[in-house]
Amino acid sequence: MHYARLGAHRVVQAGSRNRLAVIAATLVVGAAAGAAVQSAEVNALRAEIASQDTRIEDTRRAAQREVNALAARLGELQAQANRLNALGDRLTRVAQLGDGEFDFNSPVGIGGHGPVADMAAGELREGITGVDLEFGTAGGQLSVLEMLLFNRELDRNAVPSRSPVSASYITSGFGRRADPFGRGAAWHKGIDFSASTGDTVMAVADGVISYSGRRSGYGNVVEIDHGNGYVTRYAHNSANVVQVGDLVRVGQKIARAGSTGRSTGAHVHFEVWENGHVVNPRKFLGEKG
Repeated sequence: MHYARLGAHRVVQAGSRNRLAVIAATLVVGAAAGAAVQSAEVNALRAEIASQDTRIEDTRRAAQREVNALAARLGELQAQANRLNALGDRLTRVAQLGDGEFDFNSPVGIGGHGPVADMAAGELREGITGVDLEFGTAGGQLSVLEMLLFNRELDRNAVPSRSPVSASYITSGFGRRADPFGRGAAWHKGIDFSASTGDTVMAVADGVISYSGRRSGYGNVVEIDHGNGYVTRYAHNSANVVQVGDLVRVGQKIARAGSTGRSTGAHVHFEVWENGHVVNPRKFLGEKG
């Protein structure tokens, strides 16, 4: 009887230990499973963060490429603006426009009103493209104008239009006058400019030297063919500094003033020939004569 109760007690204890082991094992397995789930969630979260960082970096790089591209376009527009400003300044000088009439270095006055909003990159690109097209059109128009003004300047430089001596005045005019040597009346084929021996004698227009030497009555003479029916003559020089065939530009030194030939004193005798006929130089020289 006693042994029967002891055996039953041992069976009860063994059963209790088994249940505790099962519970413990269940708790361990549950904890492990929970840890595994938590670890998977953490890893997934980390992966998502890494993916977002990658996307952010890709977006940043794309934005930077866009900024770099716009900066390059801006640099091109700035260079174009500088070129147009330089061209405008040159045309202003060629056209002899009044000072300040076209100042290409001053900022243009602008204004505006109303709310201001952020500008989208696409809108900015369209604006830059529009300015680029306007610059291209303006550049083409200014280039045509430059060509026209340049041709006009070439034409003007090929026509006698300047005094052959700087800071001078006319001492004897064109046409009939009293002969300076007291021999009655004579026809004066040119006009005389006051000068001192050695003063610079300048070409009054572009051309080619067609004669450089002595002529009876004229002394040392330089003649320039301007290629458009005009020939100019510079006489009584103390010395000529050009030779036949030389290309000369307006304002270039061609001789030194003197009193060679039939002359009463140092001066510059200047003639203009148009299509083989001597003409009054005053119509080319204006008030300055």
